[in-house]
Amino acid sequence: MNGNLYVIATPIGNLEDITLRAIRILKEADLIAAEDTRHTLKLLNHLEISKPLISYHRHNEETRQDIIIQKLEEGQNIALVSDAGTPGICDPGEVVIKTCIEKGINVVPIPGPCAFVNALICSGIDTKEFNFLGFLPLNKNNRKQKLEEIKKSNKTIILYEAPHKLKETLKDLKDIIENRKIVLARELTKIHEEFIRKDIDDLITLSETLKGEVVLIIEGGEIEQEENDLINLSLEEHYRYYEKMGLDKKEIIKKIAKDRNVSKNEIYMQFVNK
Repeated sequence: MNGNLYVIATPIGNLEDITLRAIRILKEADLIAAEDTRHTLKLLNHLEISKPLISYHRHNEETRQDIIIQKLEEGQNIALVSDAGTPGICDPGEVVIKTCIEKGINVVPIPGPCAFVNALICSGIDTKEFNFLGFLPLNKNNRKQKLEEIKKSNKTIILYEAPHKLKETLKDLKDIIENRKIVLARELTKIHEEFIRKDIDDLITLSETLKGEVVLIIEGGEIEQEENDLINLSLEEHYRYYEKMGLDKKEIIKKIAKDRNVSKNEIYMQFVNK
């Protein structure tokens, strides 16, 4: 009988964020697959847990997964952890998880910290719909493609960035986001945690001195739709179009009246009982 692969989220800074379930699974597992065994050993020592460790990182995923799969097929239970946060989210884990699924090995999520989720919920920027893009590609063509995606998106965009690359990324974003809101979250859950809400020029200046891992939350752009397209919609469709954008009734009526070049009162009467 196969063992289970437990995908365990670990603290992104504050060690108190480890869950009771995560601690129990780490104690019960036969083996812990860690992105950096030295880093994970510090966490295990803090929790007074002693377990065999095997390294599993970006540069040995393909080879190490064979060892992990073999042990799982032998019936061992394995805990998969990254240096911080949730494995598989911009961290190693995706490869072995996919292989486990293909081979019918049970994969069990052990929820916990995730930097981009916590940055988003405290950003003050729309949380209804968002695109998490991780780190921007280094390849120029791929990077240009992602930047174009950000430019066209009407959804909140979330990016990770290393401090030494932050200034370059902000400069790349400057012409794209124009006057859209941007929040820089850094050192989440740590002593120097902060959310910086400034325009991008100020952030570019600040980026020269900022340290620690960074999450960028970027407000979505306005939905572009030709005026004629809006006029050709029925009033109900026109209303729903703005309703999906999160506008309240008063704002919707004002926009419809402007689009159709009629008085607000005329539109209001159409939706008086809505």
